[in-house]
Amino acid sequence: MFGPVLLAASRSDGIRRLVSSAPVTRPVVDRFVAGEQLDPCLDAVRTLTGRGLQVTLDHLGEDTTDRTEALRNRDAYLALAQALGDVGLGPRAEMSVKLSAFGQALPGGHDVALANVRPVVEAAAEAGTTVTLDMEAHHTVDSTLAVLAELRAGHPQTGAVLQSCLHRTEEDALALSGEGSRVRLVKGAYDEPAAVAYQKKADVDRAYVRCLKILMSGKGYPMVGSHDPRMVAIAQELARRLGRKHDEFEFQMLYGIRDAEQQRLADEGHRVRVYVPYGTDWYAYFMRRLAERPANLGFFLRSLATRS
Repeated sequence: MFGPVLLAASRSDGIRRLVSSAPVTRPVVDRFVAGEQLDPCLDAVRTLTGRGLQVTLDHLGEDTTDRTEALRNRDAYLALAQALGDVGLGPRAEMSVKLSAFGQALPGGHDVALANVRPVVEAAAEAGTTVTLDMEAHHTVDSTLAVLAELRAGHPQTGAVLQSCLHRTEEDALALSGEGSRVRLVKGAYDEPAAVAYQKKADVDRAYVRCLKILMSGKGYPMVGSHDPRMVAIAQELARRLGRKHDEFEFQMLYGIRDAEQQRLADEGHRVRVYVPYGTDWYAYFMRRLAERPANLGFFLRSLATRS
């Protein structure tokens, strides 16, 4: 009910200013965002990896329409790769990037984003880690997959994200199910039109299972991006049935959501990777987290009521 409203709010500058300036917002944001600067984020990474979890780091920023800002985002990731290498976290901490933060929406954006993200992928390899390209709104999918193909030519470990809400995703999953491919499957957190995306939760869930079967049956490395207990159980059963060992796929969950479940799966021997965002441009990410689950919105509203 509230999801479309919150997704629309994520693009509103007026609501951004209101939410960002509210004194109660910061403590709630801290649940989902591991700090605005790199050092606090690395502290969170050390805590998570010390508990046997792995991480993927996202320097927040998206929908960049300024070339200078796109370069700043690139440089932030270069600094992150350097830091991960310096402290020896590369083997347990990879990076997630949104190509819209690298200039994908600019004139000639495909080439701009590719030119900006390529040195990040190279720096990640030097630090002993890799990069996964986040998937954004449906009109960016073709460009993102084309950038992926370019990057994988030199760095085949580069990963991608697919969203089960989109009608096209089963075909994309089949194309990306080959040996060496790394795919994070999520349900999707963007407000997409019916022409390209399923509108009912049950249809998105069924599509998720179909895509998961494709990826689990393939020769690539599936990354199960879901907090849904049913999807987690289905993934475990598919892996068992298809003979996949615990190190031949992984679960991915968001920082601050279902922490106990993350730890339970890790304690059972599963690979569990926590998606850890950080940075000052947290607003759009935060609003999508509220839109995804009523429990998240309830948590925020209770905090507003308690602290008012």
